Amino acid sequence: MSTTKSNTSWKDKLHEIIYEADTPAGKLFDLVLLVVIIASIILVMLESVKAIDLKYHTILDTAEWAITILFTIEYIARIITVKRPFSYIFSFYGIIDLLSTIPKYISLIFAGTHALIALRALRLLRIFRILKLGRFLGASNNLVAALKASRAKISVFLFAVIILSIILGTIMYMVEGEDNGFSNIPKSVYWCIVTLTTVGFGDIAPQTPLGQFIAAIVMVLGYGIIAVPTGIVSAEYTSQNKKSETDNTKDKTIHLNSQSCPNCLRSDHRDGSKFCYHCGETL
Repeated sequence: MSTTKSNTSWKDKLHEIIYEADTPAGKLFDLVLLVVIIASIILVMLESVKAIDLKYHTILDTAEWAITILFTIEYIARIITVKRPFSYIFSFYGIIDLLSTIPKYISLIFAGTHALIALRALRLLRIFRILKLGRFLGASNNLVAALKASRAKISVFLFAVIILSIILGTIMYMVEGEDNGFSNIPKSVYWCIVTLTTVGFGDIAPQTPLGQFIAAIVMVLGYGIIAVPTGIVSAEYTSQNKKSETDNTKDKTIHLNSQSCPNCLRSDHRDGSKFCYHCGETL
C-alpha cells in the first residue's frame, strides 16, 4: 500500500510540474523547455551552413543528440504521468512532441531526414499555455469568423479582379506585342496581376507611351483594389467583435485557470474546481 501511495504521489508531483503552468515548478519547467527548443532550432540552422558544419560538426551533432534524449525522456514522462496515455499520445501536442523527437533517430536509418528536426519549432506553440496567450485566441476566432462571413463578397471581388486582369492583359498584348516582352496573352495577364497587386517584379515592362499610360492606370487601380477586401473583412470583424463583447459581459464572473486534468488533459477549469468539467476526474 505504501509503495502504491508513494508511486501515486510521485506521479502527481511530476504531472504537476509537467502539465501545470500556474505553479512555480511548472513555469520553470516550461521556460527551460522553451529555451531547449529554441537552442535545438538554432543548432539545426547552424548545421545547415556548410562552413560551420565542417568545423563544428561533432559538437553540433553531440548537442542535438543530448537535446533529443532530453525530449525523449520528457515525452515518456508525459505519457506515464497521465491516467489515459493515449489521450496525450493522440492529442495535438502529443503528436507534435513525437514528431519533434523521432527525426534524429530516423536519420540513423534514412539519410537526408535530419532536417526534419526543424519540426521542433512547432513545440513553441506551448508558449500560448505558458504565457496564458489563450485569452487572445478570441480575437483570432473573430477574424476567422469575419473571413467566413465575408467569403461570398470576397469571392465576387476576386472574380472581378481576374476578369479585369484578363481584359487589361489582352489589351497590353495588343499594344506592346512580342517585341516588348508581351509574347502571349497569359504572360501579359501575369504582368497585369503583378502590377495590379503592386508587386512589380520588373521582368516585363511596357515600352510604348500608350502601354506605359495603361500601366499607370493599372498601378492606381491596384491601390484601390487592395483596400476593397480590407474594408469588407474589417466591417465583418467589427460585427464579430460586438457579438463577442456581448457574450463576454454574460460571463464576466467566470475565472479560468490552466489546471490540467490528469485523466483527459483538459485545461481551463474554473477557479476552485475540484473535478474536471469534461470527465469528472478529481483535480
